[in-house]
Amino acid sequence: MSEKEISVKSWHDKHYAFFSHRECEAFPCHPIDDTDNFNCLFCYCPLYTLGGECGGSPEFFQDGLKNCTNCELPHERDNYGVIIAKLQDVMRKMKKNED
Repeated sequence: MSEKEISVKSWHDKHYAFFSHRECEAFPCHPIDDTDNFNCLFCYCPLYTLGGECGGSPEFFQDGLKNCTNCELPHERDNYGVIIAKLQDVMRKMKKNED
């Protein structure tokens, strides 16, 4: 892992890694018991376009549309690093395709 990559120690307990928007009309947008740790930072999941390789628990409708209703991956406080690592992996793949 390079120094530029996000490690657990570098982001854990940092304010930029967690945001809870309790005033949002849709809060919480997914059924969850622990609303104190519901992270709204990734309101729209940046991993949506990865389909079934997103690392979450999506379901797919018969027409192929992705249903993330029961997925809490981007909304769990401790998953900031998971999201960033997945995005870094996408960037590495894009860079490899450019070469």
